Amino acid sequence: MSDFRGTPNVGAGEASRKAGLHENGTAWQRGRGRAQSRHRRPPALRSSRPFAESRPAVPMPDLIFFAAAVPSVILMGFSKGGFSGLGLLALVTLALIMSPLQAAALMLPIMVVQDMVSVWSYRKAWDRPLVIRMLAGSVVGIAFGWLIAAYVSESFVRVVVGLIAVVFVLLWWKRRAISQIQPVAVPTTRGSLFWGAVAGYTSFVAHAGGPPFQVHVMPMRLSPERYAGTNTMFFAATNLIKVIPYVALGQITAETLTLSAMLFPLAIVATLAAIRVIRRIDPTRFYAIVYGLTFLVGVKLLWDGLRGMIG
Repeated sequence: MSDFRGTPNVGAGEASRKAGLHENGTAWQRGRGRAQSRHRRPPALRSSRPFAESRPAVPMPDLIFFAAAVPSVILMGFSKGGFSGLGLLALVTLALIMSPLQAAALMLPIMVVQDMVSVWSYRKAWDRPLVIRMLAGSVVGIAFGWLIAAYVSESFVRVVVGLIAVVFVLLWWKRRAISQIQPVAVPTTRGSLFWGAVAGYTSFVAHAGGPPFQVHVMPMRLSPERYAGTNTMFFAATNLIKVIPYVALGQITAETLTLSAMLFPLAIVATLAAIRVIRRIDPTRFYAIVYGLTFLVGVKLLWDGLRGMIG
């Protein structure tokens, strides 16, 4: 019969070893947590508006989704084709079934695809020096918007852009009532840089870069095709730059990108249809439509901005 009194207590030793490992692991986790907390970003960066809001669940591609998404993509296609006032209406329509931030994130890849179609179509009909000067300002505006996004509300930006658009169109209508002959504006480097920066900033913060661009470019009375080409080149580059912060801040995800990809074919067809219309429309009728859309967009921005500031 064996005597167990001199045998080492294996069970007790194993328990002591596991307890030691647990204590060491717990201490290591506490140390790791303290280290992570030291390297964690400051609250101001995490709460930056409009991008750091919590993201609700991405809607499923059901009939309700397509009922809102299909008209939105068609409207955005015509916006990219030259009727730039329709872009905001496209985002508003899509925002009926999802948050405005998700709508913007969903539309951004679609806009990039539409931009590629428009860039190819208008590659020979755009004002290169004007786009270069405005794009230099746009880069500054986007960087400035990213920097102060935590301190300026989206509603305030919408009010400012809406006022610019409404006053601009009202002044144009007043001049037109006085005289049918409108002077052709000559672009200056300072003006192009300024309005490019305003368009870049408002496009980044509130997706409303159209009115500042139109304020600067429409008085030049370019041909409809050349105007559409200049608009296309400017916002194609601006949207590509905006992809970087959208991805970095988690607004463009695999789910939103999948939904966007489902709408790519329709986006291409809508853009080509708009380009066909632009090349056949009378310049006087074209600018009447664009000024009218600019006024409506300005009123909509004013309404949304004031409602957001008051509510």
